[in-house]
Amino acid sequence: MDDTRRAVEAVWRIEGVRIVASVAKMTGDLGLAEDVAQEAVLEALGSWPQAGIPRNPGAWLTAVAKRRAIDAWRRREKLDDRYAEIAHTLDEASDDEWQPIDDDVLRLIFTACHPVLSRESQVALTLRVVAGLSTEEIARMLLTSVPTVQARITRAKKSLAAAKVPYESPDPNEWMPRLAAVLGVVYLVFTEGYAATAGERWVRPDLADEALRLGRMVAGLLPREPEPLGLVALMEFQRSRFAARESHDGPVLLADQDRSRWDRGQILRGIRTLEKADAAAAARRTGRGPYALQAAIAQCHAVAPSVDETDWPRIVVLYEVLGRVAPSPVVELNRAVAVSMASGPAAALPLVDALEESGALRGSHLVPSVRGELLGRLGRLEEARSELLTAAALTVNEAQQRVLRDKAAALG
Repeated sequence: MDDTRRAVEAVWRIEGVRIVASVAKMTGDLGLAEDVAQEAVLEALGSWPQAGIPRNPGAWLTAVAKRRAIDAWRRREKLDDRYAEIAHTLDEASDDEWQPIDDDVLRLIFTACHPVLSRESQVALTLRVVAGLSTEEIARMLLTSVPTVQARITRAKKSLAAAKVPYESPDPNEWMPRLAAVLGVVYLVFTEGYAATAGERWVRPDLADEALRLGRMVAGLLPREPEPLGLVALMEFQRSRFAARESHDGPVLLADQDRSRWDRGQILRGIRTLEKADAAAAARRTGRGPYALQAAIAQCHAVAPSVDETDWPRIVVLYEVLGRVAPSPVVELNRAVAVSMASGPAAALPLVDALEESGALRGSHLVPSVRGELLGRLGRLEEARSELLTAAALTVNEAQQRVLRDKAAALG
């Protein structure tokens, strides 16, 4: 049973979003599509141990999910109407039919980011359906509780159903009202790939690559918009370091990474894409947006020969601007880290203390981990050790836990 469960989990991780997208395309109902896809997974767990794993497990799950959808229609006594709708669609559709968004997954994101939903519900629903993240993982990412996330997802599905929002490509004139939410979700998916909130691995390249693919598609749909380009540039820079961020022993921190393993071709793509973003912003006579600013910070790291040779004063300035354009406690914490590198830990510690007192990141490992680093550099070893162990207890990513505990042990 354990082998079957692992197989089902692997198939779902790889194929899950496309299964949901395929069923949603057939039914026009995103909530129903996710429900029947989960029912198909349960059926696989029950039948595969006896029948064996099918040759094409993704197709098996899709077929079962579609059958479950038809069963649901039958229960609703609307089967004839639905069959007529599907028959009409099959008659009219063809492989070369033009779609404004010709990608099932991206269409799914634009549907889930419908303006009828609140921003919080858009994000929670899309992370659940598109990224396949558990409610526990989403809650940790959004720094909120599991019941809150569950309630948001439930409300989102009900709202889409009540508003009769179809699963279809929105017209191009509807893209802009959804763009900020779409970009936000794509970057959250990438962030989960860059630094997983749970599990044994620190990085999840599959999620990061899917987010980068989706980001490139959005930038292709809106080539004159600076922020999609800024987001793609940011992801290119961050993805370029994956080969050096993890070893057989676990995570490798920035100061210890072998920079010769960074993907220079991807860094060059990031530089060129950021230049396009800047040109688009100049054409609109606007400054850099949040993603372009973060990309500029990432570029400082990507082109630096070492940590010591990084342009930390410039990074501090960029974080100050980012804090005005898109203020958040995480931005302030990152600014404190940059200040510690540019001006020393004594200058940064009050910034971190202020964040801790505000409670803005309460329950997250981020503040105690940074505070522990700064206290260690100031020679306050016992306090540093306590903070690092607190941070380790607050994260459920096993790789991060090991790093934090090793740092605490190294203090003596």
